[in-house]
Parts: sequence; C-alpha cells; structure tokens
Amino acid sequence: MHMIDLNCDMGESFGAYRMGRDEELLDYVTSANIACGFHAGDPATMRKTVRLAMEKNVGIGVHPGFQDLVGFGRRDIHISPQEAYDLVLYQIGALYGFVKAEGGTLQHVKPHGALYNMAARNSQLSEAISEAIYKVDPELVLVGLAGSELVKAGEKIGLRSASEVFSDRTYQQDGSLTPRRESNALIKEHDSAISQVIKVVKEGKIRSLQGTDVKIKADTVCIHGDGESALEFARYISEALTDAGIKIAKMADFIKK
Repeated sequence: MHMIDLNCDMGESFGAYRMGRDEELLDYVTSANIACGFHAGDPATMRKTVRLAMEKNVGIGVHPGFQDLVGFGRRDIHISPQEAYDLVLYQIGALYGFVKAEGGTLQHVKPHGALYNMAARNSQLSEAISEAIYKVDPELVLVGLAGSELVKAGEKIGLRSASEVFSDRTYQQDGSLTPRRESNALIKEHDSAISQVIKVVKEGKIRSLQGTDVKIKADTVCIHGDGESALEFARYISEALTDAGIKIAKMADFIKK
C-alpha cells in the first residue's frame, strides 16, 4: 500500500497577531511543524500548539528558521555552518522543553523558509543542521526537500530523512521548486494540486513546468496552513488521498534509516 505523511506549518501566531486555523487543521494532518519564536511564534503559542497536537495524536516537529520576524524567515541571511548549527540547536531545545513538560515526544525537525531553501542547495549548511539534530536525538526525523543536499546530509549522518514534496508548488525539470517570486510558482486549483500529489505518491514522478516528468521520492506532503482556503484544502486532500487508496500516517511510523 502507498503511504504518505501530511505535514503543516503551525504555531505561527505572535502575541496579539493570529495566523492560521491550527486547531481545525490538526484534524486532517499527521505532522505539525511548530515555529519556535525566531521567524514566528512565541512561548505561549508553542505551548498551546504542542498541547493541541498531542490531543489529536499528530506528530510534533521543530520548525527552526532565521531570526527574522519582519521577513517571516523568508529572506536569505548568509550565515556560517556554525551559526546554522547553533540556531537550529537552540530552537530544538526551546520546543523540546514544552514537549517534555507536556509528556510528549518530538518526532521531527523541518527547517523553515529561507533556511530550508539554502540548506537544500548548500551541503555545508545541511551538514551543520543535520549534526545539530543528530546530537540532540539521533532518532529524530529530518525533513527536507526531496533530492536536496539536506536529505543527503541527514542520511549521511545516520538520521531518518523524510523527502518532502509540496502540493501547491510547481517544479522545475531539475526537481527544484519554482521560486516564489515567479508568477507560476503556486498551484491555486485544488484539483491540480491533488493530481500532482497522487501522481508523485503512486508513480514517483512529478510534472515540471517544462512539461517533463521528473523522478522524485515523496515521504511527506506539505500543506500550507496560512492560505485563505487552507482548511478546505486540507480536508479535500485528506479525503482524496484516502479515496485513491493511499494511507495517511505519521512519518515516524514508516520511515526507516
């Protein structure tokens, strides 16, 4: 049977500012990437999101990003591998404290935004991030862009590595994501997004903007939780995958080293 994890970025509210419909989205995803206060989130939001994820038996993940609240962690910041190691280790520790206090267990780590994209291309950054994760807990799952340097670094150091694909993003023929600054970077039609996901799960291929099929591995699918129709789409994709005979499960339940 084909199997896939559905992950969603959460815990992105900050102080009086509210973002996303986390509680409702948790009914349809199997893994939650929780912001740790650098690009979004705050201590109270982290605690609440951890509790909600535990109540709904959703895998809890650290979502470390650049210390860039204004840019939401989506702006490139040129850091050294040592700085990448430090900031990831710091944010894992922050969320681990809340998870431990609630009696839960961390499942995974997925870098956010620009840090994720930079690590996908830069082997030194990806190795530093992987080392930080491994030294905290070698049983944690590292989530990275399918085929990227980040996934390769995780596997090299001995982590379970989850190859991630995006339901609402278009791809280039080299397997990379179309940059967000380009007009055709996002897939806005739900049916098109669902078809892309089913194809990649069942066939191990994704159709690029250039019209070619690109081989790609998929362990987990990212659903963006901050869109206007995020909840509707999460419900839709969950039902569509089940109807297509694809089992939805937490990544830790089926990803092996």
